Amino acid sequence: MIEQRDPTPVRTGIVDAARALTVATGWDGVRMGTVADAAGVSRQTVYNEFGSKAGLAEALARAEVDRFVGAVRTALLAHDTDVRAGAYAAIAHTLTTAAENPLVKAILTSARGGSDELLPYLTTRAGMVLTEASGALVDWAGDHLPGADPAALAFAADTIVRLVVSHIVLPREPIEQTATVLADLAVTLFSAAARPAP
Repeated sequence: MIEQRDPTPVRTGIVDAARALTVATGWDGVRMGTVADAAGVSRQTVYNEFGSKAGLAEALARAEVDRFVGAVRTALLAHDTDVRAGAYAAIAHTLTTAAENPLVKAILTSARGGSDELLPYLTTRAGMVLTEASGALVDWAGDHLPGADPAALAFAADTIVRLVVSHIVLPREPIEQTATVLADLAVTLFSAAARPAP
């Protein structure tokens, strides 16, 4: 589990430097000393903040997830009570941003070349992605479906997020088509959660 820490300017600067280096060289090419130089701090400071390269990877993934989830919340809220429009906007934005995001591209390109140090944070170790993104959906849907069953709502949100992540990692259809299908599914799942149990 990723440790929750309030970001400091030093910590943020190190993560930003690691992100830039990952985009430029791939995660395998990132060294703690190089990150330190790019951030204008000592190598020991980087180790003090993150403990290891794995700790830095987790912080880098956390920062990227926070960006995604913030954008998802904004897209959802922009459509007020229109559940389908909100779901479509959030899904389409996420898929588009992921396709254009240089860090995600670096992660996926490195994975295809044999490195999977960062890819698991989007896939098999994607607990924070699922938790944060599902939480955003549950909060939003709960506001619009106040009588919904909480367990069913959580399951619906988790299902949608898992499907979106799978399409980020391995896209098949154009983004608009995928977002349309997933938004329709979101409406179906949320509607089922809102129906009273028989």
